[in-house]
Amino acid sequence: MTPSCAIILALLCAGTATADVLPHPLSDEFISLINTKQNTWQAGRNFPLETSMKHIRKLMGVLPDQNLMNLPTRVHDDDLIASLPESFDPREKWPDCPTLNEIRDQGSCGSCWAFGAVEAMSDRYCTYSNGTKHFHFSAEDLLSCCPICGLGCNGGMPSLAWEYWKHGGLVSGGNYNSSQGCKPYEIPPCEHHVPGNRLPCTGDDSKTPKCVRTCEKNYNVDFKKDKRYGKHVYTVRGGEDHMKAELFKFGPVEGAFTVYADLLSYKSGVYKHTQGDALGGHAIKIMGWGEENGMKYWLIANSWNTDWGDNGFFKILRGEDHCGIESSIVAGEPLLV
Repeated sequence: MTPSCAIILALLCAGTATADVLPHPLSDEFISLINTKQNTWQAGRNFPLETSMKHIRKLMGVLPDQNLMNLPTRVHDDDLIASLPESFDPREKWPDCPTLNEIRDQGSCGSCWAFGAVEAMSDRYCTYSNGTKHFHFSAEDLLSCCPICGLGCNGGMPSLAWEYWKHGGLVSGGNYNSSQGCKPYEIPPCEHHVPGNRLPCTGDDSKTPKCVRTCEKNYNVDFKKDKRYGKHVYTVRGGEDHMKAELFKFGPVEGAFTVYADLLSYKSGVYKHTQGDALGGHAIKIMGWGEENGMKYWLIANSWNTDWGDNGFFKILRGEDHCGIESSIVAGEPLLV
């Protein structure tokens, strides 16, 4: 190869490498790139540009869950599947279940595995009673006191969270600074969204709370007596039809999927991964389904406060196991008291 050819080749290679380098995941350039590459969803700013990527990666707290395959599988009959509506929102079927409208905030802690679990458990305590019974399961209790679930704020396994609910029980507990229930969440929200009045997020500011098996002083119920348990725990496999039947008949489930950098900027529409690297596994609450502009979606509640996304909710492509959203479903039946 002549020297001139080598120079030309080097310049071409350098140009290709430059073209493959994406802008920073939180930059306006990256948000603009997302919006030019697709038209099924809208990207916008959720996180301040200076937010630490260490903090963001910490939010993805799902560890590899080998126990999931050991759970029994719930399968629904063909008649129920055939009768399902084109869209479903559990807030319409169970209007007396207030937790269906709730968006929690995990703070700067990799506790999504615990949040997705207690959110669905709280909903199901109500849906199984047809709106007559309510219990706000404590994320704090599950996060800090489950010895088998994983590493607390450094990640956990959804299936073992539900197993702990069945065998160890969970007490009640409201959100941060709520003084509600036996054990409210003690990790404060940080400013991992649009600028506001919270402290900045660094990724270093939340250690797993110590397990304390007593209730708050102003809560006049004994810790052990406050506990509620799961009766059965299972997974749902076999595609979207069985997931839809499960949601329609019993209520929300916990799911896990791979978060890519573009999801950080989700605002509205039906999310489909377009640009950016994988950041980690994340657990959420899957609620219902529908179709928007010809695209089928799952309706999902996130745990990054109402400032993120569509008031804390988002929609993701349904029926293709997109980002693994249909592969790691955990649910259970509550033992009503």
